[in-house]
Amino acid sequence: MDKYSLLDKMTVEEKVTLLSGKGLWKTAHFPHLQIKSLKMTDGTYGVRYSPEQIDDNASWTISDFLDVVSQSANDEHSHTGGSEALFGKTLPATCFPNGSSLACSWDRELVYQMGKALAHECHSLGVNILLGPGINIRRTPLSGRGYEYYSEDPLLSGELAASLINGLQDQGVGACLKHFACNNSEYRRTEMDSIVDERALHEIYLAGFKRAIDKSNPWTIMSSYNRLNGEQTSQSYSLLTTILREQWGYQGLVMSDWYGIKDRPRSLKAGNDLAMPEVKRDKDELRNAVENKEVTMAELDASCLRMLTLLEHVPQRELQDVDFAQHHTIAQKIAEESIVLLKNDENILPLTTTKYKKVAIIGRGAHSPIIQGSGCATTAPYMLDRPLDEILDVANDDFSIDYAVGAPDDYHEHPQEMEKATELAARSDVAVVFVNTVIGEDGENGDRKNLSIAPTHESLIKAVAKKQKELIVVLSNSDSVIMDWKDQCKGIVETFFSGQGVGRAVANILFGVINPSGKLTVTLPNSLEETPAYLHYPGEGLSHHYSEGIYVGYRYYDKRKMTPCYPFGFGLSYTQFTYKKIELSKPILHADDTLDVKITLQNTGERKGKEVVQLYIQHPQTELPHPPLALKGFEKIELEAGESQTVTLQLTPTEFQSYHPVLKQWIIEPGEYEIHAGGSSRSLPLSACVQVVGTKHRFPFREDSSLVQIIEDDQVFNQVIDLVAQKSNLDKEVIKKRLIDIAPELFCGLYVALTEFLGVDVTKDELIEVLS
Repeated sequence: MDKYSLLDKMTVEEKVTLLSGKGLWKTAHFPHLQIKSLKMTDGTYGVRYSPEQIDDNASWTISDFLDVVSQSANDEHSHTGGSEALFGKTLPATCFPNGSSLACSWDRELVYQMGKALAHECHSLGVNILLGPGINIRRTPLSGRGYEYYSEDPLLSGELAASLINGLQDQGVGACLKHFACNNSEYRRTEMDSIVDERALHEIYLAGFKRAIDKSNPWTIMSSYNRLNGEQTSQSYSLLTTILREQWGYQGLVMSDWYGIKDRPRSLKAGNDLAMPEVKRDKDELRNAVENKEVTMAELDASCLRMLTLLEHVPQRELQDVDFAQHHTIAQKIAEESIVLLKNDENILPLTTTKYKKVAIIGRGAHSPIIQGSGCATTAPYMLDRPLDEILDVANDDFSIDYAVGAPDDYHEHPQEMEKATELAARSDVAVVFVNTVIGEDGENGDRKNLSIAPTHESLIKAVAKKQKELIVVLSNSDSVIMDWKDQCKGIVETFFSGQGVGRAVANILFGVINPSGKLTVTLPNSLEETPAYLHYPGEGLSHHYSEGIYVGYRYYDKRKMTPCYPFGFGLSYTQFTYKKIELSKPILHADDTLDVKITLQNTGERKGKEVVQLYIQHPQTELPHPPLALKGFEKIELEAGESQTVTLQLTPTEFQSYHPVLKQWIIEPGEYEIHAGGSSRSLPLSACVQVVGTKHRFPFREDSSLVQIIEDDQVFNQVIDLVAQKSNLDKEVIKKRLIDIAPELFCGLYVALTEFLGVDVTKDELIEVLS
């Protein structure tokens, strides 16, 4: 039976029930209509499945949901691989690198493979929708869920999200792109009103969602908890219908975040189809609103059709076995590709027997790694690579490896353990210290208090540095940290939260089995105070003003000519890459043209390696202000030592667009654009220029518009001249010359210019008519 026939057979009660959850993690089913329920679960980097909450006859309470939200990655078994699963009896699954780590791979194909693997694990459990990926912009490093998200840049976020979604959906598992939109902090997240200007909203905070939708068409999208410019996002018609469906053409289903509905009838009228989880009050309110004609049958049916279309997408499959060993290998590979080498003074890395024999491994994280963040996405890892075990395995008998914990507690120092660690460091040739941020202080429903690593870990670095100058620090952290200690070490390896395969990945990079190729997807600051959102975060009076506008992340640092601790796109390698040549496919670009940019790159080092070629554009001086640079393309390539390769990156018209807040539309401003290419936002050795013709757009003029603006529009200017000629009997050329002559110095509006300076007897209505 097709969906339209099904809809005709359904009662109002059944339609209302169809658009509500069934329990915590399912949708309603109607056997007599052959409508089956959908099963969904978190998360963004691992399948978090609780039989107690999901399977048939499962019971649940609000406390079950709160347990999910409040789950801490500091739980004993969340990172040590213990037999007790999370959230009661969550089943083990592959814990892949979290978003903040995964994105540092800049590798679309690798992210696609992760999506496929997640889909296979969903199939093993009968899960139809995986609630991810989350791609909110990492506006501030204090955001508790920053570890789930990809980047401070919308292009990179959208590209990688599309790859993950395609990996999932190509295998028959629906994705749920979230959280739509401007959910950039956890502080009072269900109450705060994100106040965002139109240009920043479209160019930064919505752009990643738009790109992901265009390139992957996710089956579902999840609205966020917060308000946006005064409207609850879950009941915002402008966001969910005007922008998402009418402007972007999205045809899929929108669901709420869990308990994110505050007014069920208004949310449905706005375009929020599915209310999750099951809430009797929501169903009663919607049914009553339909009966009272506050919600029309057409509105109810539109959401039901989207729900039935989603059900058509979902294939009926038998449960499948999962090759967890293979997935662990994928997790290791992603971690290897995502780890960022931040510092490598005097080529302290990789560790070789020609330089070092005795290696001290120090820190609790070497034995009990922190692999993920806290909250609803936290996964019970099926397997776990402990860095110390993997280091011993990779080093084999070529090195002498010893271990000391140094700082067993995040807050309270243990002098005896610290002394053991420093003594070990002193008698070794090199020391590798594992440190991390305090786990459980950030995550879902809570933001970070500061950007420091655990206090005892900072003390550990400083104590070891006094005894051993050959010092390497391995970081595990959700987002940026302040590195007041960076001058006391020669090497820094940034893992963020790299999942269950991090141990092997770190070992392979330390000993040179793998050449590091990760690149930062956020700017690492020198202090919290210099971050773009610092003055206005977390807001006041339930309002959170995004006062930095479009200057988010590297855009802010570039505009202010500030030098961060490490720039966006940065990452070192054990080899060297030389950017040789850049070529553009055409010198002049029209509004509908596509520009091919060819970049020739050579590996001028002595070993094979991978480089992320990054492409940025610089806008000309125009009416709208712009950041100095904006990322517009990237590609990760592998080169043998001495090998050269030419990479072609394509710039579509979209990459030259700006959102005009007055016109309320996307435009391309004319002028000479500079195209830059290189290995990071602050290392762009190649550049070329292209002349862009731009789009035709007409500025909305008023009677008080400046004369300078009027003159720039030939059509409107001529209409004004015609009007003045009719009213004054002056020669048109005389009028034109007089207006042009006085325009630069005239601070008052056009109406005053005509009536007072030219003495023309014209009414405002007459002037407005020729300006329209």
